Amino acid sequence: MQPGELKERIVRCPGCGGDTLYSLRNPYRPFCSARCKGIDFGDWASESFRVPDDTSPDDFANGKE
Repeated sequence: MQPGELKERIVRCPGCGGDTLYSLRNPYRPFCSARCKGIDFGDWASESFRVPDDTSPDDFANGKE
């Protein structure tokens, strides 16, 4: 295997859960298609993926960062 070369393997698409080829031949990797990649990007752009935070807005106003 050459440096920078990916070994081809079948993985689960994070978008739809179907099988997809993880290799340089798949321009959408790790997704199976442009559709799944676009849906995932849209979820990130609309902030559907969030990390929960228990910090109260009052903590920032009082300088308790």
